[in-house]
Amino acid sequence: MIRAEQLHARIMDELDMTREVGDEELTQLIYQVLSEASREEHLSLAEKTALGKDLFNAFRKLDLLQEFLEDDEITEIMINGTEYIFYEKNGRLYQSDRRFVSREKLEDVIQQIVSGANRLVNEASPIVDARLADGSRVNVVLAPVALNGPVVTIRKFSKEAASMEQLMAWGSISREIAGFLDVLVKSGYNIFISGGTGSGKTTFLNALSQYIPRDERIVTIEDSSELKIQGIPNLVSLEARNANIEGTGAVTIRDLIKAALRMRPTRIIVGEVRSAEAIDMLQAMNTGHDGSLSTGHANSPKDMLSRLETMVLMGMELPLPAIQRQIASALDLIVHLGRLRDKSRKVLEVTEVLGYLEGEICLQTLYRFEEEGMKNGRIEGSWKKYHELSRRDKLLASGYDKTGMAVDHS
Repeated sequence: MIRAEQLHARIMDELDMTREVGDEELTQLIYQVLSEASREEHLSLAEKTALGKDLFNAFRKLDLLQEFLEDDEITEIMINGTEYIFYEKNGRLYQSDRRFVSREKLEDVIQQIVSGANRLVNEASPIVDARLADGSRVNVVLAPVALNGPVVTIRKFSKEAASMEQLMAWGSISREIAGFLDVLVKSGYNIFISGGTGSGKTTFLNALSQYIPRDERIVTIEDSSELKIQGIPNLVSLEARNANIEGTGAVTIRDLIKAALRMRPTRIIVGEVRSAEAIDMLQAMNTGHDGSLSTGHANSPKDMLSRLETMVLMGMELPLPAIQRQIASALDLIVHLGRLRDKSRKVLEVTEVLGYLEGEICLQTLYRFEEEGMKNGRIEGSWKKYHELSRRDKLLASGYDKTGMAVDHS
């Protein structure tokens, strides 16, 4: 049987490497080689078409990864060395029968991805986060850290950022909570979005940002660009940079937050807080940049506060009470997301940060999703309101009354 790698080798022999070959010329060459191969061994039209597409992807795109990237129903791709490729589709994991022909080919694809994102990965620096042109998040781990060969994990994002209306249609949030958050975002409340891996934090942050007034200046800061803030003309997007091959030139999230403070932002949006940059983000929220947004990994709102305390300690030695006061003063609200056992993603809890009292940060649950059973394999439930918002100073200062209704001063 004629193998794709044999055809690939034939095409390489025919290519004129002394000049740039266009897509049309490459396509003609591929089908010329396929026609010659079909005279040696019969190839059906369907086989020719599939081989032609695979060969074009191998030369111009991301080899066999391209078909997974072009399938809009696939949300995650996991490559465990050359032998195993898994993907998530409609919330379920599947194993693909596709394989990379060699470790070298897989490593070529990896280098193509990371160089396109201005990143570096090699045996000396075997772990890197990058992104594709469409914003999909890529994590790469090479040998000797990855024992079973190069490991690549790609989290795909939809081509269009999900709106809050779509999240409501999917049952991820109630209309009441969405309306409540609309008023709080417009009023300049500092909101932190927490949740586990794959709970939809970035998607929710993108949707929440649609409530930001269009006349504000927004600065977004990310380790790897994923946010899709739309409708804000005065938008500055900053992305961290790893060190170069000499070990210099790194630009960290902390560096970017400090730079952003000099850019006269109305709000600062930090895509995800993972480490010592937490202290800079909290200080930004405490120095007049009301309405700032960020996300972080945690299992609950209370766990998110504990993680923030730990992150601050990574960057600055402060007494724990001082850190807790900083957090309590900076954050107004925590929106906690989760991925349930039926694979659905939902807002599980909306929690108000009341302040610091007697050695701890006080929280108050405003809304919580409560399960009511299963129907046709889907979890059913509703959001229960527990308390009214207590801290209403920003609400009133922004022209809303105590119920969150805009006050007409005409």
